[in-house]
Amino acid sequence: MHRLLVALLMLPNLTACVHVNVHGDPSAYAAENKIRVATYNTSLYSDEDGGLIRELEGDSAHARKIAAVLQRVRPDLVLLNEFDYDQAHRAADLFQQRYLEVPQASGGEALKYPYRYLAPVNTGVPSGLDLDGDGEVGGNGRARGNDAWGYGLHPGQYGMLVLSKYPIDAARVRTFQHLRWSAMPNALRPIDPASRKFFYPDAVWKQLRLSSKSHWDVPVQTPGGATHFLVSHPTPPVFDGPEDRNGKRNHDEIRLWSEYISPGDKPWLCDDKGRCGGLADDARFVIAGDLNNDPIDGDGSHEAILELLEHPRVMRYATPRSEGGAEAARAYAAKGIEHRGSPAHVTGDFGPKAGAMRLDYVLPSTGFGLIESGVFWPPTASEDAKIADGSDHHLVWVDLSLE
Repeated sequence: MHRLLVALLMLPNLTACVHVNVHGDPSAYAAENKIRVATYNTSLYSDEDGGLIRELEGDSAHARKIAAVLQRVRPDLVLLNEFDYDQAHRAADLFQQRYLEVPQASGGEALKYPYRYLAPVNTGVPSGLDLDGDGEVGGNGRARGNDAWGYGLHPGQYGMLVLSKYPIDAARVRTFQHLRWSAMPNALRPIDPASRKFFYPDAVWKQLRLSSKSHWDVPVQTPGGATHFLVSHPTPPVFDGPEDRNGKRNHDEIRLWSEYISPGDKPWLCDDKGRCGGLADDARFVIAGDLNNDPIDGDGSHEAILELLEHPRVMRYATPRSEGGAEAARAYAAKGIEHRGSPAHVTGDFGPKAGAMRLDYVLPSTGFGLIESGVFWPPTASEDAKIADGSDHHLVWVDLSLE
């Protein structure tokens, strides 16, 4: 672990040669057998059921900024985290038709994605169980959210949306919304340190779902063949008590991807259609999402994210960076909020208590060629800074060669 930490701390020296170009034309990338993959926590959610739909039906300055960023970076394949899910897919329709496909003044040309994937998530779905240990099931506000399968004030809050220029093989998509946490070998079952008893009684633990939103394996047919887009949004490792139930869940949600891409039989790893086992050994993939865990700083256990970064099947490449992130991190350091990670590697600004950290990841498998990467976080003096504040997270992108 010590050698791994040292290696990560040295990464700033490895990234000096990475140049950022966010004006790429996706059609040119296809012609050159290249692909730009991205993840973006958009903060396009509402505390009210249907609230995002109503916002998008109007003229949402927030959505226009998010669309402008996407139009500037122009990824071929992108995961949007914190995009509220609705069964009729109305919010996704509105965002694509009224924002992405309309040129934004500070963005660029209209951006069309002929393929997408979205599905139900665990956030806001009542469990019928007392998951927060307050002696009551459900309730109002936060109490209700705490007893949902994943924290949320209504079903679909903080959902996920995959947009793609290339065809998605919907019949082969695997979702793990219902996978039980207890099914994972050596799961980190929370313990109340005061009583030294398990926080979740056996009857609850046996039913509790691992994924706070969902984990998806979305096969995408790129010009270089099938690529499995492995996407998720683990719970933040905070907002709990001394039992650290969210911290342990975050760890195991991240660890699920390490298990999924590792060799060997995994009869416990069964998707929502009952198909069991991990990813084929020869399959190419890209892991993406707001994983809510910095490899060095912040709350939570870092072991799972470090294990994923160092997995033999995950490409080693210089960490994506930005000038704006470095600027923000240094400003926090001047106020006494100092972190050990490189200032240039942060992907989000989380206020005066947490500062800036690296929580968002695009992790390609070996087998791709790396071209370049970056975080869309312009410095405050840049004109682009006007569109980069639509979310507390910033878009992370990687350009890959498919040959």
